[in-house]
Amino acid sequence: MRYADKKGLIEYDASFPSEVKTASGAIIDRCYQCLTCSLGCPSAFAMDYLPNQIVRMVQLGLKQRVLTSSTIWVCANCEACATRCPNQVDIVSLMDALREMALREGAVKETAVAAFHQAFLDNVRRWGRQHELFLMLTLKLKTKDFFSDLDLGIRMFRKGKFKMLPQRLKETREVRAIFQRTEKRPTGGERA
Repeated sequence: MRYADKKGLIEYDASFPSEVKTASGAIIDRCYQCLTCSLGCPSAFAMDYLPNQIVRMVQLGLKQRVLTSSTIWVCANCEACATRCPNQVDIVSLMDALREMALREGAVKETAVAAFHQAFLDNVRRWGRQHELFLMLTLKLKTKDFFSDLDLGIRMFRKGKFKMLPQRLKETREVRAIFQRTEKRPTGGERA
């Protein structure tokens, strides 16, 4: 079921809370809005909604608002929220699941952050580790932001911060196998 207010601003999706619970494994019903997660969040200053507000919007079924928020992309996954939560609501897994859902449904508002997220994971899948030069080149191509920090990139390259060729891990196959397992996993909060 979906509902919108008279102005069509608030969309309610009754299945959204259970979808998120299943995908994340987080028991969001335990949250009673004590604000502990938001007060301890080092990234809260950059979020459009605080972590407790995201949890509440998920509980209320405000799918569009949650999936298009910048909060799910700004979250640093530092686990400060989950560590401090008195009811053990796993907000880190919740944010991961929300990012996956936003990508899958094409509801991404923070395109540069989402592009970085995807480029980072693609890099790890390809090389088994991170290769900074390839990451930056991929990110620049995806965002089409070629010159905003060119001077910084040149300085980093001159100081040897960007290696020309990636170093492959011996266990690249194992890393790829992890990606394959997680891509095929059921949407039931079960982690590989």
